[in-house]
Amino acid sequence: MQIIDLDESHLNSYFCCLEDWSNDMLETGDHKQRWYRHMQDKGLRVKLAIEDGLACGMIQYLPIEHSIVKGQDLYFIHCIWVHGHKQGVGNRQKRGMGTALLRAAEADARMRGAKGMAAWGLWLPFWMKASWFKKQGFEKVERDGIAQLLWKPFCPDAQPPAWMKKTQDPVRIPGKVRVTAFISGWCQAQNMVFERAKRASQTFGDRVYFEQIDTLDRAVLDQWGIADGLFIDGKQVWTGPPPSYEKILKKIEKRVKKLKT
Repeated sequence: MQIIDLDESHLNSYFCCLEDWSNDMLETGDHKQRWYRHMQDKGLRVKLAIEDGLACGMIQYLPIEHSIVKGQDLYFIHCIWVHGHKQGVGNRQKRGMGTALLRAAEADARMRGAKGMAAWGLWLPFWMKASWFKKQGFEKVERDGIAQLLWKPFCPDAQPPAWMKKTQDPVRIPGKVRVTAFISGWCQAQNMVFERAKRASQTFGDRVYFEQIDTLDRAVLDQWGIADGLFIDGKQVWTGPPPSYEKILKKIEKRVKKLKT
């Protein structure tokens, strides 16, 4: 196993979150590519775990000032992922790849002058487990539902990160169903939700108002306090794991049927 910086030869795998085999990735649009290009000159770092010449694990992190949480002088891990499916390169988990990726990222962040590392994790035993980060020396800062914000300070004067707080919800529009999709672009799962919601909204013509809120713009993110999310008539839709196109369509249809004719 080798840990390398992302290069041109592995870009396609990176944009597919190492799941080149997945048809779901055909539904994500070009949002990840746009986010990557935007963040390249803002300090985005991506490392890959290579085994048998194939990209089997990845970590992406960047200065926290350009991330989806608040903080300063830290690097924030948007995600770390080791391929765990039978398809494609197969299950490569439980081999130390995640730990090797994290250690390489921490060393890189220290070299670049960071005062610590931050990450988010889930307290349920799914992807990005908070318990795994704690085993790697991270400490919980805050909790929001099933998600935890964690960090590992590198020096005594490091300041802990903080969640971005939601400041407002989209409001309803009289006579229409309002579908509001927030999108930052960094997560292909959320990009998939956005594209499915957009396509489902178009099914109902002018009875549905589809609204895209691009939080790649930091001012917009600060205005709303929501990086990625889906709202139908002001009510947030659970998007983890991503709901199917059919499920989103049914939720919108339910609201359309309640419109006054």
